Amino acid sequence: MRLKFYEKKDDHLIERYTITEEQLRYTMSPKECIELVKQDNNRHAILVLDEDKLVTFFVLHEKEGVRPYSSNEQAILIRAFSTDFYEQGKGYAKAALQLLPDFVLAHFPTINELVLGVNLPNTAAQSLYKKCGFVDEGRLVTGLRAKIKVMSYYLS
Repeated sequence: MRLKFYEKKDDHLIERYTITEEQLRYTMSPKECIELVKQDNNRHAILVLDEDKLVTFFVLHEKEGVRPYSSNEQAILIRAFSTDFYEQGKGYAKAALQLLPDFVLAHFPTINELVLGVNLPNTAAQSLYKKCGFVDEGRLVTGLRAKIKVMSYYLS
């Protein structure tokens, strides 16, 4: 399994990615995210591949994207994290989160904190993030649909 930056040649993978209405209650689709990435140099679409299959997708957002979640200038925000509907329950999300610290340190050497927001009702995601080393320091922000719990992972 590997993480890579989205490139135009990956569009066929994005087209095949399945995300359900239930998932869209908590996240954005990769197609929507890529449109935003194309307009903002501080957003980076990340593909998680198992061989040639796109299994998980998320965006790393630098600078102003982080501000609602952290005052740390050296933090990067993980947003729109999802796993293809047909690939859920296979450990891909956990594996992606375990690969992420080294990926970030390699490509964003000044970053010392990964931060994310997770909807309060999404307890399954909160549990996954905790298992992967993210900490809940009691910060809440108001999202589009609900209160969002802020969680951080500190890079050493």
